[in-house]
Amino acid sequence: MNVLILGIFIAAAFLLQALMGYFQIRNFAHNYHEVRQDGRVLIGKNPRRFRQGSLMLIGLDHDDRIQEIRVMKGLTVFSRFRDVNQFDGELVAEVGADYTALQKLSRTERECFLNAYRNYVNYKTNNLSFEDFDTSRVSMFSLPIFNEIGIKMKAIPHMLTNVFKKNTI
Repeated sequence: MNVLILGIFIAAAFLLQALMGYFQIRNFAHNYHEVRQDGRVLIGKNPRRFRQGSLMLIGLDHDDRIQEIRVMKGLTVFSRFRDVNQFDGELVAEVGADYTALQKLSRTERECFLNAYRNYVNYKTNNLSFEDFDTSRVSMFSLPIFNEIGIKMKAIPHMLTNVFKKNTI
């Protein structure tokens, strides 16, 4: 009976995680589309497993000036994008090379900006590497709910042996 309840709980948690992830992806797509309306978009990422991760959208005009920056930071699917207006109108290359300007951002935002800037430089110099396109580290199975399921699945044999030991004594 307890295993059935545990299974139902795991299935419900999985479905809730999938539903909330869907809404977060829709939020990303909506924000990306809005930023894309004004020109090109640089995307910087700073994925973390057990700490706060972040994602940055940097909108550029045709002169590579920053039109807007949007950042999503957080641990959960409830994270949403917020605007960062500190660098509007500045050249992305100048901001990326200016240590004091980057210090205005939080550590995770700075790492995101530098990731986006590295991709920008690689694109401009035709030096894009495989890792710039590699999404192998991004997997649905790296979601926290799957880690929990794996831990619980590994514990089932031990739990069953304890149940059978209690019933045989």
